[in-house]
Amino acid sequence: MKTFKSFISIVNLQTFVVIIISLIATYFCRIYGYTAKFPLTLIGIAVVFPLVFSINSAYKRRELALKHYAILKGNGRAIYFASRDWIENPDPLKKLELKSCLEILFFEINKFLHNKDKNRSDKPVLSALRKMSIAIKDFRTQGMPSGEVFRSNQYLSKMIISFEEVKHIVQYRTPLILRAYSKIFINILPVIYGPYFADVTQGKSLGMAFILPVLFSLILVSLDNIQEHLENPFDNVGEDDVSINAHKFIEGLNS
Repeated sequence: MKTFKSFISIVNLQTFVVIIISLIATYFCRIYGYTAKFPLTLIGIAVVFPLVFSINSAYKRRELALKHYAILKGNGRAIYFASRDWIENPDPLKKLELKSCLEILFFEINKFLHNKDKNRSDKPVLSALRKMSIAIKDFRTQGMPSGEVFRSNQYLSKMIISFEEVKHIVQYRTPLILRAYSKIFINILPVIYGPYFADVTQGKSLGMAFILPVLFSLILVSLDNIQEHLENPFDNVGEDDVSINAHKFIEGLNS
């Protein structure tokens, strides 16, 4: 059931539109006797290969996003542990303040990455990072050695770099020209191949003649939809998105 649900998620309106148009083209080719023998390698070269390349590229972007999310969590946890374990008699209020800064930071990062507005600002995230920097600076006044304060600041530096990485993943996508090229051929090839479908199903029923255009359209559009789902790992589209849970992260600090 879960597999079927996952498959349904990559079927959309475009799938049905392309299927219907390809069926109409095949029907008229059968009725009026328009037949032709087209090489199937054309579909592989013109559509399938670019789509597979785009899917692979989008998947790598998702894996990179997961990697930098892990860096954000790991270094954030290290800063908190430093405030708790590297200071003699740490101030409980300071620990709560740092924990609050971390929660706000992850909340703002999540809000920024899932915001679909192209003009979204990262100022709330930068403000949260500044508060983290001030909190780390305060470690020195609580008695932490300067070397350990420097190390804590390095943890924050890694978090800043990882945020910039995931921000660029959201802002800069896989090649737009390649995606536009693939979409054009996905929509027109099932129609152009109407004479081919009519030719290979000569002598067979009309129902059998409709199987090929349906399969071709379903496969090509589904591959395109898979690429779209993986394109932005933070857009809440598809089952493979990356979810940033600030509350769960803070709960993990208490364990």
